[in-house]
Amino acid sequence: MIKFTEELKEKLPFLNNGVAQIAFVVEDLDLTVENYYKIFGIGPWHFYTYQKPFVPRMTRNGKPTDYAMRVALSYFGKMRIELIEQIKGDTVYTDFIKEHGYGIQHLGVLVEDMKSAIAQAESAGIPMVMDGAGFGPDDDGHYAYLDTEKYIGTTIELIQRPKGRKSPEKIYPEGEKIK
Repeated sequence: MIKFTEELKEKLPFLNNGVAQIAFVVEDLDLTVENYYKIFGIGPWHFYTYQKPFVPRMTRNGKPTDYAMRVALSYFGKMRIELIEQIKGDTVYTDFIKEHGYGIQHLGVLVEDMKSAIAQAESAGIPMVMDGAGFGPDDDGHYAYLDTEKYIGTTIELIQRPKGRKSPEKIYPEGEKIK
């Protein structure tokens, strides 16, 4: 582990937004969602498959790529919970599974200007290792993973939420809406 300095934090003003999301990589998305609902009452869950063309622009280590994962989103209080099942491709999730197995893969931080936040991180020596953009109905929405495991033991995901959301593929339990 490397010490995270005050000087470094000053270069990353988006960290002042706090953690808005916690994400887990899981082996079986449907079963995990059902268990979270039955054990903790967390739900409803909205399911999406993040792949092309749903996410039209994807990169891995700065190069265009193609990957796929299924996600389910819900809230636990004010905290958004994201469960991710890796489907295909070279991703931060495959790296995580190889190195750690399944579990907490990242903490999400909301940003207003993704381009600026990525530039701040990279100028501070923290590279962006994977991203995806254009998943909102107006071709907006952008997520980007930073290589921060050496500082906090996990990855930080920058999230610029889309103004709206496309309809989910399914909702569990059926018929409920995220508040």
